[in-house]
Amino acid sequence: MTELSSALLEFVAAPNVTVVLSEDGCTVALESAGKPDHTSSYWDSGNDSGLYVEPEDATLFDAQRSPGDIEDYINDYNLTVPVSPELASSSSATPLGAIGISISGAPIFNDSEGNGDVSLGVIQGFDRNGAHTGPQTYHYHLEPKAISYDDDSLVGIMADGFLIFGRRCYSSADYPTDLDESNGHASVTLYTGSGAEDAEYHYHVSTEQYLNGDYYLIFPGNFQGTPGDIN
Repeated sequence: MTELSSALLEFVAAPNVTVVLSEDGCTVALESAGKPDHTSSYWDSGNDSGLYVEPEDATLFDAQRSPGDIEDYINDYNLTVPVSPELASSSSATPLGAIGISISGAPIFNDSEGNGDVSLGVIQGFDRNGAHTGPQTYHYHLEPKAISYDDDSLVGIMADGFLIFGRRCYSSADYPTDLDESNGHASVTLYTGSGAEDAEYHYHVSTEQYLNGDYYLIFPGNFQGTPGDIN
């Protein structure tokens, strides 16, 4: 696996993600069962994993939670992307469903539900990681605090092959000011060299508060590369 970048090697080390480099070294396939490696109120309280945690507001959570527990779902997410993704000539809209795979193994969704934008009522049923269940999987809409919270940590990889990081930029340790409409830009990261020639395009979790609350959407924009299917 030495041909993989140090960022992709983070997925190799992740317990819930399997990574396979193609024979020609041009593409990499990531596979996940969609279950996170961190605690959540969406684990069954009696499960053997020990990953269940009480919700911060049990009454509100119980009233708004999505049906189902993480253990209820059997998934197999597969994504094949270029090892060196390139920007497309035009952006493309994200679909409903999985649009990326996080470092925890759980899928990343956009800012929409089947009946429209993610609403405050839906958010009230999220766990501490901006996630809930349904349809047929546990997934993130908001900044997943178990992975990244107001920092520059690696969050996941999007369907177009570009990495997504937390709200802050590694190159400045501050919020980036040169983001495009997809919260992306080119700069150095923890996984690149430090010179200007080492800058790589990547996304960030949105730095704008959503619904005037302490909520930050993971990916409310379009793909800037050419997305592959997450099967």
